[in-house]
Amino acid sequence: MLCFGKVEAEKMGKERKTNWVEMMGEAVREPAFSHSYGGEDYFLFPFRCLRLSGVEDVVNVIVSRNTMDDFDIRAGQRIALKGEVRSYNNRSGTGSKLVITVHAAQILPGQSGEDYNRVALTGNLCRKPVYRRTPMGREITDLLLAVNRSYGKADYLPCIVWGGLARQAARWEAGDRVRLRGRLQSRNYIKVQNQEAVEKVAFEVSVMAVERVKREEFEQRGMG
Repeated sequence: MLCFGKVEAEKMGKERKTNWVEMMGEAVREPAFSHSYGGEDYFLFPFRCLRLSGVEDVVNVIVSRNTMDDFDIRAGQRIALKGEVRSYNNRSGTGSKLVITVHAAQILPGQSGEDYNRVALTGNLCRKPVYRRTPMGREITDLLLAVNRSYGKADYLPCIVWGGLARQAARWEAGDRVRLRGRLQSRNYIKVQNQEAVEKVAFEVSVMAVERVKREEFEQRGMG
């Protein structure tokens, strides 16, 4: 069963948000120009967030010039951000085919204290969940979640479910509506390409709580 905290439940209930992320950590580099869309310039910078274990997650953040107008982001600066997890297809032929970023709608000076990394999503499973065991015996279920945006677009977000929740999620089907909470993580791995070992980075949501949403619930809320 899903066990959302009070803050997450209030945000997703009152605002009916299906995609939100809030993080506090450090800007690794100053923002660099990425692209223009709809007359607005967008900038990209890597953002580092520490887990309680000391492991670093480094994710790419997209922010509009308008959002940065009142806030100068510098390398090494501690910041807090709120926004959405986004995806797009990379058709360049190099790098990952599915690119995951954080689209920051708000950026503020970071406070002292521990970093945080909170994600909450509601969407539909794009395919049957894949259950597996790691070489260390950990149970994992991989989900690919389609989270709708406005104007008919959607973000396709890979998620990993662990342990007993992994066994539960493995029984679900493509098309099921799912609500989850977790963190956005970066994970280094080795892939063999042309008989050479190549180091790559995967970006995914590590799930801490998840449930399948009853159809009548999201139809009543206008979320279907």
